[in-house]
Amino acid sequence: MESEHWKSRKVVIVGAGAVGSTFAYTLALRGLADEIVLIDYNRDLAKGQALDMAQGQAFFPSIQIRDGEAADYADASLIVITAGAKQKPGESRLELVKRNTVIVQGCIDEIVAQNSPAVVLIVSNPVDVLTYVAHKRSGWPRGRVIGSGTVLDSARFRHILSKRCGVDVHNVHAHIMGEHGDSEFAAWSITNMAGMPFEQFCKSCEKCADSTFSRKAIVHEVRHSAYHIIDYKGATWFAVALALAEIAATILRNQSSILTVSAVLAGEYGEHDVALGAPCILSYKGVEQVLQVELPPDESQLFAKSAATLREIIAGLGLD
Repeated sequence: MESEHWKSRKVVIVGAGAVGSTFAYTLALRGLADEIVLIDYNRDLAKGQALDMAQGQAFFPSIQIRDGEAADYADASLIVITAGAKQKPGESRLELVKRNTVIVQGCIDEIVAQNSPAVVLIVSNPVDVLTYVAHKRSGWPRGRVIGSGTVLDSARFRHILSKRCGVDVHNVHAHIMGEHGDSEFAAWSITNMAGMPFEQFCKSCEKCADSTFSRKAIVHEVRHSAYHIIDYKGATWFAVALALAEIAATILRNQSSILTVSAVLAGEYGEHDVALGAPCILSYKGVEQVLQVELPPDESQLFAKSAATLREIIAGLGLD
């Protein structure tokens, strides 16, 4: 039954703006899906984006790309929600969260109405809060509704360490955990370079003795990377599309890769009723397992603080 289901790797992307369309383009180039469907409240935008990509099919693996509607949820393998409202002048963060909550709940209602078998990946911000909202609204097992979490933050962390330490980024293994936002933190305790614990690597690295090498500065750079890009060009979309493609690959190919997606916790790290970034094993079912890494006391406190920050926002939404 499972093999029949996975013959068609259909991905539905809700939101055909910069992030959704760039993600669709990345999926097409990597040949990760058999069918890509774009849905947007602006139907013309979805049609235009799909047609623009489809006309380049001679240059990437054969795939069907088109615009679609709610009925397409019924046989999707993966549904990725990138749609969301932008903050209005003078609007508080909580007001914005409430507007995006309504949007995500509406999407989930349509998905559930189609009896979809898909895994749902939330990208809209604040991603951790909206992942929890989507999970509660769906009534599905927690593993089927996940968020992009700190996958991109972790990639930024690896990039910065690569540049600072002079080691190829593919030999840097590092994770940002917690909220995809200001309360996120670097899990230095599980960071390693070429298989060596980071502390051990630093003992033999001349750059670590450099006064400009500061862990605090590195984490600050990771947290503020998006702000800098937004200042330069208004929004981010390339790196996030690549991060989403990595998540999609492990789900569609059933790879059992470990990524720091936003997962609803049920006792892991001592937390309940909140979703935030933690290392998880992903498969075609979504989150197979949240890995409970043994964190030192200072990092455990940062994780708890991040969870408390998100739980406070969730409480303000007045969910049923």
